Amino acid sequence: MHSKTLEVAVGFFMLAGLASLVVLALNVSGLTFSSAKQSYTIYASFENIGGLTARSKVTVAGVAVGRVVGITLDKDDFAGVVEMEVEAEYNQFTTDTTAAILTAGLLGEKYIGLISGADDEYLVEGDMIVDTQSALVLEELIGQFLFNKVNE
Repeated sequence: MHSKTLEVAVGFFMLAGLASLVVLALNVSGLTFSSAKQSYTIYASFENIGGLTARSKVTVAGVAVGRVVGITLDKDDFAGVVEMEVEAEYNQFTTDTTAAILTAGLLGEKYIGLISGADDEYLVEGDMIVDTQSALVLEELIGQFLFNKVNE
């Protein structure tokens, strides 16, 4: 009888561990069970997105305010157009807001950082952020450094 109780306890422990792994995987991947919040979509055009992916965070002062929904190529000027979904409660971004592709941590996760300006008008559904800063690409920086050393 004692071994049966032990087997049941180990089974519950294994199920709890498996459930914890599922919750952890969902949190890391950005997927959630929560209902969708009200949001609006804005766009930004970058010369180089440098590894930014869909579901990357959109932050202001380190606080996540949205997610990247999609990335497309503008065929007219060959720039990457990033579609961002921002939570509706953060609707005070001015039309002169700056968007920059930043890198988090040692692993190099890319995300978008927004810095609101001082204009009187606010971004609304479908607006484009004009002032952007593309991602820093390490290979380009190394190439520029080596090229400058060769020229000296």
